[in-house]
Amino acid sequence: MTGALCRDCLAPAAPGLRRCKACGSPRLLGHAELHELQIAHIDCDAFYAAVEKRDDPSLRDKAVIIGGGKRGVVSTCCYIARISGVRSAMPMFKALSLCPDAVVIRPDMAKYGAVGRQVRAMMHDLTPLVEPLSIDEAFLDLSGTDRLHGASPAVTLARFARRIETEVGISVSVGLSYCKFLAKMASDLDKPRGFAVIGKAEAMAILEPKSVGAIWGVGKVAEERLRRDGYATIGDLQRAEQADLFRRYGAEGGRLWRLARGLDDRVVEPEREAKSASAETTFDDDIADHETLLRSLFLLSEKVSARLKAGQIAGRTVTLKLKTPDFRLRTRARALPQPTQLAGRIFEAARDLLLKEATGERFRLIGVGVSDLCEAAEADHGDLVDTRAARDKATEAAVDSLRAKFGGAAVVKGIAFGAPRKPR
Repeated sequence: MTGALCRDCLAPAAPGLRRCKACGSPRLLGHAELHELQIAHIDCDAFYAAVEKRDDPSLRDKAVIIGGGKRGVVSTCCYIARISGVRSAMPMFKALSLCPDAVVIRPDMAKYGAVGRQVRAMMHDLTPLVEPLSIDEAFLDLSGTDRLHGASPAVTLARFARRIETEVGISVSVGLSYCKFLAKMASDLDKPRGFAVIGKAEAMAILEPKSVGAIWGVGKVAEERLRRDGYATIGDLQRAEQADLFRRYGAEGGRLWRLARGLDDRVVEPEREAKSASAETTFDDDIADHETLLRSLFLLSEKVSARLKAGQIAGRTVTLKLKTPDFRLRTRARALPQPTQLAGRIFEAARDLLLKEATGERFRLIGVGVSDLCEAAEADHGDLVDTRAARDKATEAAVDSLRAKFGGAAVVKGIAFGAPRKPR
């Protein structure tokens, strides 16, 4: 190893030591390419649960599940709950059967969003090249930052991880490599509070035994097909001829061939445009009553509208999402004559889609989303046919202003209170 450092005191370390000579910490990081690699993936550890434990120290040694209701799903859980087999996206009833003593907390997205923005701002202190993947993870390109920070990217990232623990009160795991694919993989190797490195020299060997499902973009269906075709591990893909993979899978075959060899030329993109805005809810009991469904749909439409307005964007396509008791997903979409960010117009389009589906069948989940996004300036202008646009826009602006001043409950439309009438 030509590079090694202590992750706690940041002192340089000699190769082969088990503890730091300066502070005694066993958290030493050594790698031959440690100070040469520049692409990082940072992932907050069990983010929602970590924030809740930070804010309530009595939860520190308890299993914590973040989720909603007995019919909902697990948003995330702490590592204590994971020991019992609880996983994200698992139905709550199954999670509680595995970990009956867990403390269940409903998500507080406003709080998590605030912490996520705090972490994101600290990432931007390291480099302007930050590509968010979600509220709690991002890629960073630290190329050329050595002079700015007076240290290699590895030292800068170790310093950053320590700062997050001190100032934010949660922990992160860091993956450092020469490309995004392997940086993301590295961040999963040493969780929680991890820092793992994958260099060019060992990339092929590290990838070789892993399942093809470890490749970015390979889901369960694709993994099963690859296995049926004889590609169970990434090593199987490494041994395949590029032409054979192209013949079987087209352009995807070429992508698999490259990633299996650790070849990934994607750059860190600091401005990732949102592709959609959506909101959904899972009911505690299956719902067939169309009035209850409509009421939920209206509240979700207001959430989506608020997100569009906050992002100063609008969308042309409204999508309704429904999930049946047997977990079958149903989506229906409608293109609008012009883009919108208004809750009323989102609801009108989604309502028409829902009334075609709500014919007595029960649903466990309902959601609404807006896609085909554009800038807000292009939205809700109206025309000779649509003469309501200006009025609707002014009305919602007034409501938003009152809610901003007096709280979200300051103005509540009738449909949100109780049984709405069937639309004509």
